[in-house]
Amino acid sequence: MSVAENDSAMPPVDRSPRYDPSWPAAVDVFDTTLRDGAQFEGISLTVEDKLAVAEALDDLGVHWIEGGYPGANPKDEEFFRRAATELNLRNATLVAFGSTRKPLGRSDDDPTLRTLVQAGVSTACIVGKGWDYHVLEALRTTLEEGEAMVGESVAFLKAQGLRVFFDCEHFFDGYKRNPEFTLRVLEAAATNGADCLVLCDTNGGSLPHEVEPIVRDVVRHFGGLQIGIHTQNDTGCAVPNALAAVIGGATQVQVTMNGYGERTGNCDLVQLIPNLTLKMGIRTLPAGHLGRLTEISRRVAELVNLPHQNQLPYVGQSAFAHKAGLHTSAIARRPDSYEHIDPAQVGNGTRFLVSDLSGRATMEFKAKEWGIELDGKQLGVVLDQLKQLESAGYHFETADASLELLMRRATGWRPESFELESFRVSVEHRPGVTSELVENPLGHAQGIETECTIKLRVGGDRLIATGEGNGPVNALDAAMRAALGDRLPALQRLSLSDYKVRVLNTEGGTGAVVRVLIESTNGVRKWTTMGVSENIIEASWQALVDALDYALLLG
Repeated sequence: MSVAENDSAMPPVDRSPRYDPSWPAAVDVFDTTLRDGAQFEGISLTVEDKLAVAEALDDLGVHWIEGGYPGANPKDEEFFRRAATELNLRNATLVAFGSTRKPLGRSDDDPTLRTLVQAGVSTACIVGKGWDYHVLEALRTTLEEGEAMVGESVAFLKAQGLRVFFDCEHFFDGYKRNPEFTLRVLEAAATNGADCLVLCDTNGGSLPHEVEPIVRDVVRHFGGLQIGIHTQNDTGCAVPNALAAVIGGATQVQVTMNGYGERTGNCDLVQLIPNLTLKMGIRTLPAGHLGRLTEISRRVAELVNLPHQNQLPYVGQSAFAHKAGLHTSAIARRPDSYEHIDPAQVGNGTRFLVSDLSGRATMEFKAKEWGIELDGKQLGVVLDQLKQLESAGYHFETADASLELLMRRATGWRPESFELESFRVSVEHRPGVTSELVENPLGHAQGIETECTIKLRVGGDRLIATGEGNGPVNALDAAMRAALGDRLPALQRLSLSDYKVRVLNTEGGTGAVVRVLIESTNGVRKWTTMGVSENIIEASWQALVDALDYALLLG
């Protein structure tokens, strides 16, 4: 029997989860993107943003959405007010966050607790100190008062008809130092009716081998009461710690979308939930909802105005991207040979990256993906061209549209667009030309005028036009649009959504070679094109022309 025949006879890899009966059968997903996640550096959410994120999380199917503290600021107050009428949650329950009463205060007179009652929600999550060090040094009160603050606050909220989750802040630090006090705090919450005790690794300093046995002890101590876990990522162990807690018996996990959160972030929903469901066989999201994970991860990234991380496990653009020729040729025969799950299970897909490391198999895959027929000779030409271009600074795995155009040109295809005769860009620095920006705080006078004149040929016609912009590339784009006018309808639908410049040889200083990436859209699809040159305007022109050619290709 040949090697190939033997390979084809092999059964597929068994990807079914390995469930252990000692683990919980199901785990509730408590999302705190709108509260803890919003503390991530660079995130600032409007009320509309928060409502849209909540809708996305509900679409995913999480059980709980923590909306923040209703009295934190006018924005959060408005969010809860509008949520009552504008959010039609089908899967999730909205939760208001707050804290226990103040030291030596009264629960029925505490403004924070009153705000939670008036927030119009059925569930509150309150945080209290679980570490004796914080009670004595931060609150400057007695340990007995620390317990009373927790118990009385829970009792008050329960008496108002609310479901109550208790976040035991700094639980693991407190348990390691003084387990007796920390357990008394949890008991104060439990005996007064708390529905879930959440163990918080607030400083993010714990490790999985510590978390599992501690959680197991707490689960055993409190019998059937639900135990939750809240982990921070300061050691890079937020997800492993949450997994360890579930193995120890926790049945609620507090997470944020894409791991957003204070400092280094929180436990990442997009990593934890697939691990629990696909690897461990523990129920999390409603049936059929896990396939929405990639789309909603990216949707939330857009809503919080942060780039979606390509390297995110499961949902990142690179999560199932293959570059080495050995990998791509193996995946052609057996997709499970280099992929730990079927990407479709989380709504993602396999990608084959093309670079100077690529072999014929990768190129053949990409051509097939785009419906391009390349014979052996054409394939060899494309490979040679690609390796030559990448040695000059091109990077085709980030610019699929430019790669597709390269392949199509190898077949003899040419776009029916225009020919460039010349263009001239002038940049005039005239301090004070912009009246409202005469001088910035660094003392630099401001005021730039940029103009571009372009000469093109379309068919037998010679076209000349001028465009102005807030920079050379903007002016060049404006001039090209002015010249072509109604002759190329695809140009009217084309808009540039992102522009990036990368310096390739930093030792070249201001004369270094640069790579320009332009992301474009026609309102339906997005694509990225690229240019490389020692002149940033020339590199931008190359990327602009490819963007238009691709728009014409799409029609």
